[in-house]
Amino acid sequence: MTLRIALVGAGSVARRHVDVLHRLGGARVVSVTDAHRPAAEALAAELDVPCFTDPQQALDAVEADAVYVCVPPFAHGPAEHAALERGKALFVEKPVGLGLDVAEGIGRLVEETGVVTGTGYHWRCLDTAVLARDLLADAPPLLANGYWLDKRPPVPWWARTDRSGGQVVEQLTHVLDTARFLLGEAVEVYAAGVRGTPDGTGPEDGDVDDATAATVRFRSGAVATLAATSALAVKHRAALHTVSRGLVLELAEEGLTAFWPAERTEHAPAEDPRIAVDREFLEAVRGEREATRAPYGEALRTHRLACAIAQSARTGRAVPLEDRG
Repeated sequence: MTLRIALVGAGSVARRHVDVLHRLGGARVVSVTDAHRPAAEALAAELDVPCFTDPQQALDAVEADAVYVCVPPFAHGPAEHAALERGKALFVEKPVGLGLDVAEGIGRLVEETGVVTGTGYHWRCLDTAVLARDLLADAPPLLANGYWLDKRPPVPWWARTDRSGGQVVEQLTHVLDTARFLLGEAVEVYAAGVRGTPDGTGPEDGDVDDATAATVRFRSGAVATLAATSALAVKHRAALHTVSRGLVLELAEEGLTAFWPAERTEHAPAEDPRIAVDREFLEAVRGEREATRAPYGEALRTHRLACAIAQSARTGRAVPLEDRG
């Protein structure tokens, strides 16, 4: 069965998914939609498919089995609603929104329709992340330290919080999702952010914080510190480290290192998680697996945590997280 994919978004992330889908086989992109017509036209021409600027028009004009939504944080909503109104399987790239309102509404529709969903939290598809969780089952973590130490992405919308949500929402979210995967649900966060440097210099464009530090309490009793910065010239680190009695784990997309009292073991991923996340979504749409490992509901819980950290950094106050299921 060859699945027909309606693609919404024509940027670099959308192109990456197109490449992966073509490599996997069993799926073909049947339309490209982007609010920026030249971008839609360029990718559609390469794929020899029709292009649109409105997802409603695209899904009315072309038969599709699933919709991939690969848009910036501020653009979420219309494509997801168009897909869910038609009962289409839905893949949504991270983050699933700018703030909470749009994402919460989509989450309710996902529950009502019961469609297959997948999201771009591909770290969940790392077999090394699963191994880390198995190891922590016998050595519950007391502490975690998370990092996203990077440069500013070159796209102009990223530097504006009203377009990207800020670095915590747009980048650190991968580490937050992994923290939830390994430590469970968070119950309270406190964060602080800074823009500029001590000498008063800093980028003139945009208003995102150049660095954010957060402390998170988890229901399990574990605590975590999380650090993000976009002030570097190149990416330095994106990882989550955990500390248990007698065990330290360092997990990144590239692999897992486990430190025991008398030995150190290293584990490389068996499969590129960026491929695995698409493969699992296609399998779920075909009915070959019950669900994806990164469904919309899980992505929404991670997004709530990211938004709580961003709120705390903005207000200077601790933010509790409600358990909404």
